[in-house]
Amino acid sequence: MIRRQFLAALAFVVATPIAAWAEAPLKVVATTGMIADAARQVGGDQVDVKGLMGPGVDPHAYRQTRSDIVAMTRADLILWNGLYLEAQMEEFFHDLARKRSVVAVAEGLDKSRLRAHDDYADKFDPHVWMSPALWRDVVVEVQNALTQARPEAADVFAANAANHLAEIDALKAYADQALAAVPENNRVLVTAHDAFGYFGAEHGYEVMGIQGISTQSEAGLNRIGELVDTLVDKQLKAVFVESSVSDRSMRALIEGAATKGHDVAIGGELYSDAMGEPGTYEGTYVGMLDHNITVIAGALGAEVPQRGLNGKLSAGF
Repeated sequence: MIRRQFLAALAFVVATPIAAWAEAPLKVVATTGMIADAARQVGGDQVDVKGLMGPGVDPHAYRQTRSDIVAMTRADLILWNGLYLEAQMEEFFHDLARKRSVVAVAEGLDKSRLRAHDDYADKFDPHVWMSPALWRDVVVEVQNALTQARPEAADVFAANAANHLAEIDALKAYADQALAAVPENNRVLVTAHDAFGYFGAEHGYEVMGIQGISTQSEAGLNRIGELVDTLVDKQLKAVFVESSVSDRSMRALIEGAATKGHDVAIGGELYSDAMGEPGTYEGTYVGMLDHNITVIAGALGAEVPQRGLNGKLSAGF
C-alpha cells in the first residue's frame, strides 16, 4: 500500500512539469518592434515574445549581443524581417536556421510589389511596414509561422489574426482619407533617410531622404545642398526627423535653407525603423502608423483628429 502511494506520488511529481511545459507559451524572439507586435497580436496568450530592438534602435546597424544569442538559442521560434534590413545579422540567422525555427517574415512578399533598393541591385527596400497593405501579408506570414510551431492553437491564431487585420484595414482607410486631405503641392515628405518609399507610393507623395534606404549610406554635402534647393524652390515649410536616426543632417538642412532666406520647421518626429516606448499606444504597430499619418497630414496642411484615428495618441497634434 505504501509502495503504491509512493509510486503514485512520484508519477505526479514527474508528470506535472511535463504537463506545465506542454502548456507553456511559445518562446518567440523577434528582431524589430513591428514584428514583435505582430507576434503578440496574433499569438495572444499562446506566446511569450521578446523583441531585440527597442525604441530608437536602428536595425540597419544592429548586431546581436551575447544576451540576444542566448535568447535566440532558447527560443521556439525566431522571426526577422529579411530583405536585407538586419544586414549585420543575416549570416548569423542563416547559421541559426540549421538548428532552430527561423523565419524571415517579409521575404515571401510578392517581389513585384516591392521597391528596388537604391544601394544594391539584387535587393529590395525592406521598410514594408510603412504600407499597411504590405504589412497585412507579413502578419499572415507571422500567423503561418506560429501555426507551424504550435498547430493545436491554429484556431486561436486565425481568430487573433483576423481581428488584427481588421485593425490594419481601418488604419489604411484612415491614412487614405487623412493624407488625401493635404493640398497637392504640399505632398512632399522630407525625412532623415528613405524609409517612407512605400508610404509615399501608396498615397501619392514625393519622398526625399537625406540618406538612402539604409542609414549606413552617407549623407553627403551634395545631397544636403540638393535638398536645400528643393525646399526653397518648392517653398516647403516642414521636414521630419526620425526617432531612430540622428537629427544632425536634418538640422544642417534647415540651417542651409535659412542661409537662402527660407524658413523651414520640423513638422514632427516620425517612427521609421522603430516604434514608440513599450506600453504606449505608439509602441504598437497600429499606434506607430497612426502617429506618423496624423503628424504628417497635420503638418502638411490637413485637418486631422487631435489624438489620431483611435483617439489614443499620447500627444495631440
